[in-house]
Amino acid sequence: MSKNQKTAGGFSSLMASIAIVISLVIGVLIYMFIFGDKANFVDGLQENEVVADGVQHYFGLIHKGGFIVPMLVAILIIVIVFSIERFITLSKAAGKGSVVNFVAKVKGLLEAKEISTAIEECDAQRGSLANVVRAGLEKYEHIAADTSMDKEQKVESLKKELEEATSLELPMLSKNLVVLSTCASIATLIGLIGTVLGMIKSFSAMSQGAPDTAQLSAGISEALINTALGITGSTIAIIMYNFFSTKIDSMTYSIDEASFTIVQDFTASNK
Repeated sequence: MSKNQKTAGGFSSLMASIAIVISLVIGVLIYMFIFGDKANFVDGLQENEVVADGVQHYFGLIHKGGFIVPMLVAILIIVIVFSIERFITLSKAAGKGSVVNFVAKVKGLLEAKEISTAIEECDAQRGSLANVVRAGLEKYEHIAADTSMDKEQKVESLKKELEEATSLELPMLSKNLVVLSTCASIATLIGLIGTVLGMIKSFSAMSQGAPDTAQLSAGISEALINTALGITGSTIAIIMYNFFSTKIDSMTYSIDEASFTIVQDFTASNK
């Protein structure tokens, strides 16, 4: 494997930034034209009550959440977009077949000293693990026939090759996860801002001589809507972040296991 070869890493930094901006724009458009549709309100006026029932009722209620709503909708879209991006990228990184079966097959081929066949298995498997194993196996073949180095030098050279190949793959696996972790944090905080603003409106209505029940209920509704949207976005982001982190940990373990097997086999065969 060429030292510059690695599995594709999904969204680049530029693409990730563009995706976030587009999500924000879509969030605003959804708020204005779907949640703010005239059909969602009595007499088609947004300042009126929402219609009695149906989908329009819920859309109208969400629109009453105020200007914080499009931000929360955008965060939810960002979470969905980057979850899909990570799922596709990690699926590609896992290769075409079962990772467990691939590792077991490579171990068996190494024990049988069929290095060329093991390399062919890497070409068939593809993905991050296969790239690392292939780099190690090619180095294995190269240094096994090299008489200019002693055993310790050969082992160190093999370890270095595996470490370099691994360092190319691991950043790609965790790339853009920071977006999900950030969304998990700020969704709740932005929702809390909307909650506080709604409660301020409610207390303002109560501070008058004769409480304005309409303004009071509107403030409470705004607070609860923003709370619900913020918690929803944060929950989904946390679930997806943990799901992908678990997959990455599993793949990292497989890479370490395969690398250890290659080094141990080389050490045992060159006693």
